Amino acid sequence: RLRAAPSNASPRIARLLGSTSAAATPCTTRAAISQLRPGARAQPAEPVDAMFTDVPGRALCVLVADCVPVLIVDPMARIIGAAHSGREGLVAGVVPALVEAMTGAGASPARMRALTGPAICGGCYEVPAELQARVGAAVPEARCQTFAGTTGLDIAVGVRAQLAASGVGWFRSVARCTRESAELFSYRRDGTTGRLAGLIWLVP
Repeated sequence: RLRAAPSNASPRIARLLGSTSAAATPCTTRAAISQLRPGARAQPAEPVDAMFTDVPGRALCVLVADCVPVLIVDPMARIIGAAHSGREGLVAGVVPALVEAMTGAGASPARMRALTGPAICGGCYEVPAELQARVGAAVPEARCQTFAGTTGLDIAVGVRAQLAASGVGWFRSVARCTRESAELFSYRRDGTTGRLAGLIWLVP
């Protein structure tokens, strides 16, 4: 089951769900993936970019404020995953690494269904030309021009390109820009802000 909801407090999320949640925190230098097994601690011991599990009732939670929350499920294998992908996540290949890890645990990319949540759009995400070139070298589809005509990045487009290249059979996006939507948290717009939570769990 795929769920997305706004929040800025992961303990509150856990209480609302009546479940043990685990937040995927961004580790921007490598594609760190954690598998949560039965009886494992609620939070991975080290920062990770993505998590997956086959434990019913264990909620995975990814917190973002402009970056892309990615939720994936193989309904036949009953394996779920959650990832945080920003510009460094694109370069590190976080989403392809999550798909590969889930596949190694028995899932199939062709059966996977993925949802990407709200994120800053390419029209609003201006970056220096050098940064655009570096990210674009890894994921060319992420390169774009902003509404102001300057160099930009569209992280959500880049994530969708990685999902497609990984063979994921079905994926959809929540096409809302966090910077343009006042009711959504945006670091680029507000600086100090809360976080959106992308949630996914298996129904027992």
